[in-house]
Amino acid sequence: MSVLNITVVAGPAGCGKTTWICRQIQNLTANENVIYFSPGTGKVPIDQTRLAAEFPNLKVFQDGQEVEFLQQLATVDTVYIELGFYLELTSIQQILDELPYQALAILPPKLEYSEYHAWADKIIKGADIDTSMVSNRLWRVPSSGQVIDEDSLQEFWYEITHGAYGQVSRAKGVFDVADGRSLYADFVAGIPATEFLELDLPRHLEGRPQRFSGLEILGNNLEESAMKQTLEDCYLSEVAITQHQQQVKQILLEENIE
Repeated sequence: MSVLNITVVAGPAGCGKTTWICRQIQNLTANENVIYFSPGTGKVPIDQTRLAAEFPNLKVFQDGQEVEFLQQLATVDTVYIELGFYLELTSIQQILDELPYQALAILPPKLEYSEYHAWADKIIKGADIDTSMVSNRLWRVPSSGQVIDEDSLQEFWYEITHGAYGQVSRAKGVFDVADGRSLYADFVAGIPATEFLELDLPRHLEGRPQRFSGLEILGNNLEESAMKQTLEDCYLSEVAITQHQQQVKQILLEENIE
């Protein structure tokens, strides 16, 4: 079957691309087959991890799976491709070749003209981000297999979002914390802060988690070595991980007995 419903979503960092895609997927019927693909994220697939957790039936593809992605196009009804701000808009043509698609831009309301306006078939009003701030550095670090003390993570996230390591315009991450949960963190400068989101994933209470975690930060004058060191200081040792997991398992057992 030929796929007609391919939507390519682009826009500046933090304008709401992933959020818009989530809303569209929520509105689809349960029997619709859907694909999500966001190229260019390398070894830090934060949005892919979030969407895969929120929508278990969603087919999610990452970098290195372009061939598998194209092979699946004949078997699905709807395709969403999210282009990160760091990719050229023309890069989608290399991925889809001659396949038809709708180009959709999520843009802040005060942005009157941009390359997105010239590219898009349709424009959706997104978050009212500060378009005057031009960030020149994207820092990514995977942390898969690491478990983080949640209080330390909260403090680290506060420092990141309040200028302790440079001027941050966008930050997001997925973290495994000591009680076995996986948390999604999201920050956009100028937008009201949100609480960490617990991803709908099984608690991991047996050793180091074998699933993705990592951090992505966009900004200016970023002190990357300091951020990396502080993040590593939040990591728990093998002994601490075991102790926390035993405590949580005991608490959960007592709750089930009651």
